[in-house]
Amino acid sequence: MSMSPSARPSGSSRRTMTILLCIAVFMYWISLYLYAPTLPTYVESKVDNLASVGIVLSMYGLWQAIIRFPLGIVADWVGRRKPFVIAGLALGGLGAWMLAVAHGTGALVTARAITGLAAGTWVPLVVMFSSLFPPEDAVRASALLTFIGGVGRILATGVTGALNNWIGYAFAFYLAAGAAVSAILTILPAREQAQPPKAPSLGNLARLLSRSDVLLPSLLSMVHQYANWATTFSFVPLVAEKLGATDVTLSVLLSFNIAVVTLGNLIATTVVRKIGARNMVYLSFILLAIGTTAAAFAQSLVAVFLLQFLIGISNGIGYPVLMGMSIRNVEEAQRGTAMGFHQAVYAIGMFAGPALSGVLADMWGLPPMFIMTAVLCLVLGLVGTRRLSADRSI
Repeated sequence: MSMSPSARPSGSSRRTMTILLCIAVFMYWISLYLYAPTLPTYVESKVDNLASVGIVLSMYGLWQAIIRFPLGIVADWVGRRKPFVIAGLALGGLGAWMLAVAHGTGALVTARAITGLAAGTWVPLVVMFSSLFPPEDAVRASALLTFIGGVGRILATGVTGALNNWIGYAFAFYLAAGAAVSAILTILPAREQAQPPKAPSLGNLARLLSRSDVLLPSLLSMVHQYANWATTFSFVPLVAEKLGATDVTLSVLLSFNIAVVTLGNLIATTVVRKIGARNMVYLSFILLAIGTTAAAFAQSLVAVFLLQFLIGISNGIGYPVLMGMSIRNVEEAQRGTAMGFHQAVYAIGMFAGPALSGVLADMWGLPPMFIMTAVLCLVLGLVGTRRLSADRSI
C-alpha cells in the first residue's frame, strides 16, 4: 500500500531514502544467500542422514510460512514497517553466525529457523520501499527491487566456493552476518512516515482467503516451491558433489540457476499476453517435471547444469505469473494482505520440499525421490492449472 501524496517524501529526501533502501535490500539478500550454494553439503557433513539434512534445510521455509502473513497484518495494524525490517536483518545476522558455530542437528535447525524468520521480513521491506512511490509507479518499484535482489543473490552465490577455498566454510557465514549488520546501519538513517494504524477485520480476511482466485494460484506456487526447494536448494547440490563438483562449481551452479530465473521473469513479462497466463503456468510445470526427473538420471555435471536451466526457467516464468494471478482481481486496499497470504502459502512448499524429500531420499535414495517429486508436482500442477482462469492478463 502506497502513502498518500502528502505523506510521501519528496525531492532529495525521497531519493536519499530510495538509495538507502536499495543498499539495504542488496545487503539483505547477500546476508541470506552468501552461504547458500554449499549449505546442503555443509549440513550433510554435520548430521547423520539425509532426513536430517532435509529437516535442517526445511526450517528456512517453515518459519517464513509461519510469520509472513501475520507479520504483514501486524505491520499494517501498527502503521510502521522499519522496526520489523531492522529486527529481520538482526535475525539474519544472528542466524548466519549460529550456522557457522553450530554442531549437531538441533543447533543447525535453530540457526536455519532464525534465518527463515529473517527472510519472512521481506514483506514489510517490500511495502516500505513501495511506499516511496506513487501507485502508478508500483510496477517500476517492484521491478527495481526484484533486480537489486537478483543482483545481490547472484553475487552472493557466485563467490561462496572461492571464499570456502580461500579461508574456509565458516568465513561465508561470518561475512553474511557482517552484511546484515551493514544493512542495519544503512537503514537506520531512513525516516519512515508512520501510517494510520489499521486494525484487521476477521470477516474481510476470511472472505478474501476463501476466494478461489486468490487461493488456487497460491497453492500452485506452493507446489512449484516444493519441487524447487527439493532440488535446487537441497539435493541437486549433493548430486553435483557426487559427480565431482567443487565448492566453486556449486557456487556457479546456483548463480546460474538464479540468473536463469531472472531470464524467465523477463520472458514472462513479454510472452504472457501472447499465449495467456494459464498456458504459461502449464508450460512451467512441464519444464519443472522434466528438470526434476532429469536429476534422477544425471551422469555428468553438464547434465546437472542443463536440468538446473530447466528448473530455473520453470520458476522464472511460473512464479511471477502465479503471483500476479493471485492479486489481479483483489481490490487495492486488500492487495497487501493477499500478497502476504500468497507468500505464506508458497513458503509451505519451501518447507515441505526439503523435509519430505529428505525423508524419501533417506528411505529410497535420491533418484526415486526425484522421480516421485516430478510426478507429484506434474499431476498437481496440471490439475490445478486447468481450474485457473484463461484470462491472458496478470
